[in-house]
Amino acid sequence: MISSIKPVSPSLTAIGGVRRSAPGKLRFSPLPIIRNFEKPNPFPLQVLSAQNFSNFSVSAAAQRRDVFKVGAYEADRSQPIEIGIEISDEQSRQKVKIGIYFATWWALNVVFNIYNKKVLNAFPYPWLTSTLSLACGSLMMLVSWVTRVAEAPKTDLDFWKTLFPVAVAHTIGHVAATVSMSKVAVSFTHIIKSGEPAFSVLVSRLFLGDTFPLPVYLSLLPIIGGCALAAVTELNFNMIGFMGAMISNLAFVFRNIFSKKGMKGKSVSGMNYYACLSMMSLLIVTPFAIAVEGPQVWAAGWQNAVSEIGPNFVWWVVAQSVFYHLYNQVSYMSLDQISPLTFSVGNTMKRISVIVASIIIFHTPIRPVNALGAAIAILGTFIYSQAKQ
Repeated sequence: MISSIKPVSPSLTAIGGVRRSAPGKLRFSPLPIIRNFEKPNPFPLQVLSAQNFSNFSVSAAAQRRDVFKVGAYEADRSQPIEIGIEISDEQSRQKVKIGIYFATWWALNVVFNIYNKKVLNAFPYPWLTSTLSLACGSLMMLVSWVTRVAEAPKTDLDFWKTLFPVAVAHTIGHVAATVSMSKVAVSFTHIIKSGEPAFSVLVSRLFLGDTFPLPVYLSLLPIIGGCALAAVTELNFNMIGFMGAMISNLAFVFRNIFSKKGMKGKSVSGMNYYACLSMMSLLIVTPFAIAVEGPQVWAAGWQNAVSEIGPNFVWWVVAQSVFYHLYNQVSYMSLDQISPLTFSVGNTMKRISVIVASIIIFHTPIRPVNALGAAIAILGTFIYSQAKQ
């Protein structure tokens, strides 16, 4: 490479922002690229005079373009990198937060289903069991508001009016699911409940006039087929248990629809919203529970359960009631942080964890074809959540 000895260009040093050297001081540098400044150039993009360009050959100009590219990269890197790091850290924290929500939600749901089934095996009164779950959650939230552990919601009469149909649907869905689990295995109830998307599409199409793309309708085929296969091959099939799960699906679909339509513009957090929902559901279910089962039946059943199980039975009742409220509360809180699609995927994974855990803990007998039906139904639910995106 040809080199020359020449003075540093005054225009270059002035525009580049470097300390100017003594006039006439000679520097040794390659002709195409001027190097060896005494101080690093703080401005990566250098503006060169036309005189400098006239001295360059074609190859030198190409090398100068390389220098320009490097300078542009340096300029682009000077500040945005810090912003990028901040965004990355924020996204990482959000992912960790969502992961904690999901893990807590799944764990609480698994624990609730285990204790709920234990209580129902010893005390087969689903109406009282459902009532106790709602009462426990309502009491927990009232105490947290009074003690200022949680901020009480600011509600009005319109809020409770719009909440009423949601509470009716929630009450029916909760009681129906509990009735189902009192008659069949936990795994079977959740396999049937994985067919909820089919009810969602049906209700939205018939009552709301919503239309869906073809992939959504196609995704319902494995859901319906998988649930049907699991139901036909269930060893301990019970029609009341099956219908309870189906009614629960339908009720929760209406609950979601009423909730979306009625709560638009309402500034109530997910935690407080579910607390208010539990309280209104408790008021709705209590008279029906007394009418269907009654205190005399409860007293006799309670005494029998305590005599067979011992004091642990009381702990089971408390645990299933507390964990029911906590897992629902966390699920509503997670809705404030994630999209409905992510929530739907998380709900599908939750059912898998509950089904697997219940089969292991309760030693539920299951045939390969029954497991295949469950897998197809759950896979269909996942495909549905993706198709609706």
